[in-house]
Amino acid sequence: MVRSLYTGASGMLGQQANIDTISNNLANVNTTGYKKMRADFEDLLYQTVKTAGTPATEDTTVPVGIQMGHGVRLATTQRMFSQGSPQSTENPTDMAIIGDGFFRIQMYDGSYAYTRNGAFQVDSNGRMVTAYGYWLLPDIVMPEGFLPETISVAKDGRVSVVVPQINDNEAIDVGQIDLYRFPNPVGLTAVGENLFKITEASGDPIAGRPGYEGMGQIQHKFLEMSNVSVAKEMVDLIVAQRAYEFNSKTIQTSDSMLGIAAGLKR
Repeated sequence: MVRSLYTGASGMLGQQANIDTISNNLANVNTTGYKKMRADFEDLLYQTVKTAGTPATEDTTVPVGIQMGHGVRLATTQRMFSQGSPQSTENPTDMAIIGDGFFRIQMYDGSYAYTRNGAFQVDSNGRMVTAYGYWLLPDIVMPEGFLPETISVAKDGRVSVVVPQINDNEAIDVGQIDLYRFPNPVGLTAVGENLFKITEASGDPIAGRPGYEGMGQIQHKFLEMSNVSVAKEMVDLIVAQRAYEFNSKTIQTSDSMLGIAAGLKR
């Protein structure tokens, strides 16, 4: 009887973690480059009351054993790196990755981070940076006197711009954007600000030119939106809520049965 109380409690805790994950997905439904998360669960240890295959008589064995479970726990929160929908922005510094790969970012402390968010800007020094001022690597530096509206990014990552003082109205190349992919991208750890960092599980980054050797292509003047499906998340939320209620019912039922047992003697 007591086992069922703790089993039901573990189920409630598990579904609470599930709802927390779903709520984070819904909160980031409009976050550029966000990749949804999924809560995965595993069952807990079992108490073996009778082992299958033990002798029943001299000539027979027990075909089916008896095991009592102890509930559930959260195993992983896995990030789903499926493609998000590209959205046109007409902003010359916006880029979306169509396919595999990440942009590499250099943070203030010199460490590297990776992102699918291609909402870049040009700072006062002409360098292409994120909204927080982190540098896009390899460096893309605009020449003095460039026309911001003429920034162009090819599908293979070549960046060009028009500088009237240098070459009238003909575009000149100013840099090459590389992409980076990982043997196990779900092993990356999220650090906020749409950034990921490598771990032992993710493996080392593999650099490549967009559109070549399995890398995605760059879509200029587009942004990759979140891959969260609101309809699916709402259905998952309903299922998680009902599962939470069912587990609470097992606790209530166990408590009621204990009450009946306690009331046998008056």
